[in-house]
Amino acid sequence: MESIRIKAFAKVNLCLDVKGLMEGGYHEVEMILQQISLHDEIDLTWEDDPASDKVEISLTVSRDDVPADGTNLAWKAAEEMAAEAGDIRGRLSIHIDKNIPMAAGLAGGSSDCGAVIHGLNILWDLDMNIEQLCRIGARLGSDVPFCIMGQAAADPILKEIFRDDPGAAHCAIARGRGTDLEPITGLSSHILLAKPDIPVSTREVYEGIDRVEIEARPDIDEMRLGLEKKDMELIEKNMVNVLENFTLKGYPMVVYTKNKVQNTWNGPVLMSGSGPTIYCLCNSEDEAASICEAVREPDIRCFCTDTTS
Repeated sequence: MESIRIKAFAKVNLCLDVKGLMEGGYHEVEMILQQISLHDEIDLTWEDDPASDKVEISLTVSRDDVPADGTNLAWKAAEEMAAEAGDIRGRLSIHIDKNIPMAAGLAGGSSDCGAVIHGLNILWDLDMNIEQLCRIGARLGSDVPFCIMGQAAADPILKEIFRDDPGAAHCAIARGRGTDLEPITGLSSHILLAKPDIPVSTREVYEGIDRVEIEARPDIDEMRLGLEKKDMELIEKNMVNVLENFTLKGYPMVVYTKNKVQNTWNGPVLMSGSGPTIYCLCNSEDEAASICEAVREPDIRCFCTDTTS
């Protein structure tokens, strides 16, 4: 019996633009993804059993609101890796210690999925590189490949394995449907996250974005330059998420949360992904904690974290 624990990190979108529809119904995006320290922990335990005719999967989760069955991306990742591995038989136990909020625009499910892919690559001695793992992840979700890249750069176990792999990165430009990734220099900052206690449908937001007017878009090249030069003026200028044009119109609680953060902070305040999580960059941990205290309500969860680097 072998076991491994992998950290599954959340992400925020430093900027997000939607270019239009691609073949297959996906929207073409151009955005910058930044890994943050908030993370789940994934425990994998594997027991070989030549007498079995398959990989038997079991899943437990620390929270009751997270599915512990075949609908969970972590379970689907195990099935995908088992198909990739071929003739492998035994029992796989997955446990998710969940800290990242669900359906928050922070890639929590995708990150758990990526951690299972990484863990099984090690437990089953598959010796795949990041590019190979990302190809598997792309079949499961648009955010999964970035989570795989970020985990390879930040998880203590994976950092050693992938130290010479150019795909290990804390920050990347994502294009296409979000799976075409270009590692770039990342941001170093403390972050305040404010997650209103409502669900937002990613499908609904992307379907709706075609019907609203978009007045401002981020300049991805300028944002990349700002990150390279650590120029906060350029970074803050391009902290634009075009999906806000739909989500803020359809979800008053997201507007309320964003306004509440803006009332306590004089810098840019942005929605991550399709929402509903709102975040701002802070100068210190104490500053993030102060904003957290001012914004938190029974229906708004707040998290003080920082970027990984």
